[in-house]
Amino acid sequence: MIRRIGLAVIAIMAVPFILTLVYTVIPPVSTLMVGRWLTFQPVSRDWVPLEEISPHLPRAVVTAEDGQFCFHGGVDWKAIQDVLDAAEDGVPSRGASTIAMQTAKNLFLWPGGAYIRKPFEIVLATWIDLVWTKRRTIEVYLNIAEWGPDGIFGAEAGAQHGFGKAAKNIGPREAALMAAALPNPIVRDTAKPTRGQRSWANTIAARARQSGEYVGCLDL
Repeated sequence: MIRRIGLAVIAIMAVPFILTLVYTVIPPVSTLMVGRWLTFQPVSRDWVPLEEISPHLPRAVVTAEDGQFCFHGGVDWKAIQDVLDAAEDGVPSRGASTIAMQTAKNLFLWPGGAYIRKPFEIVLATWIDLVWTKRRTIEVYLNIAEWGPDGIFGAEAGAQHGFGKAAKNIGPREAALMAAALPNPIVRDTAKPTRGQRSWANTIAARARQSGEYVGCLDL
């Protein structure tokens, strides 16, 4: 009995690693999407390849969410150390989740319980970065990220919700507003941006311009 339980646990733990290989070529769905389907709630998501998403959006998202995206192996260890140091000093921290870690969480894990979830996130983000290209990582992330209320997922549905246009047609300002909605798109609705959201979008857009709006590992 104990042996069977152990084998079952190993099999369950292996599922995300196997699915990551499958998702190299197949459009994945997130745990939030699956949860909504199981509870008979609507999901709006149209998968689009990275080539059909305005290059302004991945640039803005990398600028806002993970400035070292092209340089780390899925986990930004320096940012994690900064978070730990800040915690020891009692200073509020912005967090250290990379795009690969957020992708791992959205695909395989759960939204709450960060202290329990983070070790799994780190392991899976490292695996994702090992198996996928950076282009595939950002492509998957942009297509599974929640981008509005009532089950709006992915860049295409998010752009249609916020601006009434396809993801391939959004400009730098609209891309910055979408990036500013992360990671709380229910509160930061791109269709009704708050003053704080617009201010953060201005900062994102300015940083993207200063960096030349170039993300080398994505060939944008």
